[in-house]
Amino acid sequence: MKKKKLNIGLFGYGVVGSGLYEVLHQAKNLDAKIKKIVVKHPEKERNISANHFTYDKFDILNDDEINTVVELIDDSEAAFEIVKIAMQKGKSVVSANKKMLAEHFQEIYDLQKKHQVSFLYEASVCGSIPIIRNLEEYYNNDFLESLEGIVNGSTNYILSKIYHENVAFPAALEEAQEKGYAESNPILDTGGFDARSKLQILLAHSFGIITNPDEVFNLGIQNLSNLELAYAREKNLQIKLLVYAHKKNDKEIIALVIPKFISSESSFSTVNDVFNGVKVKTAFADKQFFSGRGAGSFPTASAVLSDISALSYDYKYEYKKIINNDGFYLTEDFKLKVLFRHSIEKSDFFRPFFEEIEEFYGNKKDAYFIGILSFKNLKKIFKENENSVSFVLIDLC
Repeated sequence: MKKKKLNIGLFGYGVVGSGLYEVLHQAKNLDAKIKKIVVKHPEKERNISANHFTYDKFDILNDDEINTVVELIDDSEAAFEIVKIAMQKGKSVVSANKKMLAEHFQEIYDLQKKHQVSFLYEASVCGSIPIIRNLEEYYNNDFLESLEGIVNGSTNYILSKIYHENVAFPAALEEAQEKGYAESNPILDTGGFDARSKLQILLAHSFGIITNPDEVFNLGIQNLSNLELAYAREKNLQIKLLVYAHKKNDKEIIALVIPKFISSESSFSTVNDVFNGVKVKTAFADKQFFSGRGAGSFPTASAVLSDISALSYDYKYEYKKIINNDGFYLTEDFKLKVLFRHSIEKSDFFRPFFEEIEEFYGNKKDAYFIGILSFKNLKKIFKENENSVSFVLIDLC
């Protein structure tokens, strides 16, 4: 198949955009060049000539020579407007914007079908790990049973610093931001919202379920205290922020984002720093594990470059799992075994929410239960006590 020449209009020249510019210039076998770059702040100093930059999106969108738009900006709504116009004008699109995809997946899916253009976004989930392409191609005919993973490099970096180096949470977060691993608004990472967006994308490619953000429940690590961390150390466990997509039966899918205790035997125990890891379980291949850098300039740029290369062959996602939807839907009818940390003065109030409490610990200020409760009760507790409690998963029941 003959490769197509790609004239690229790039939106964004931050950590990933500048990384892409550099790696693209080293990709000698790819007939692709960046013609224009749109940036938001004209006064900012950059490492290449100002002649490359423009500040008007239509300098790219109305340029008929540009057949490929690469979108690498933070603002999800501005990004959606850009990619929508690009597709309407027949341009292929590459994006790393997981928030935009999570909020507008159905619209983006419909635009691709209507205008017969490619929209690729491998870099939106797990940085350098080609998980979306594998779900689309390798697992096309296998029967997926579950998918779980560490998909947020920032929180994994923070938790690794806390566990391995005894760094305090605020200092670990600040370091992650300084290195460009964390979002400009850190709660998007620490609150599990970034991981939720990625889980939504994975749900579409693993089980064919298109979701809205409020349909997928997320817990983050922002409320973790010394009590949970001390328990983990005592039991020789780590805490990792995981995404889950488990097939409960032929129709129901369990999906959530939650911190979990990880033993040294788990594949996830060696996934540290900004690395991501995804474990996929299928009926035929059984368990397979993917690991790689999930954040940073060049790892993410490498995934963008891979999508650009795929566009040169007119590659498109086929979305077979969405098209051949087997009637899967998200369920709230399941139970979890958790460590639940709360104020000791409210222990008696919280007890009735649990079906079983195996262990209780309390000091003058805080307490925890280890027990089993329904997912609906977990959601209710968190909704009403969002800033004063934490849950760490032990297992799904």
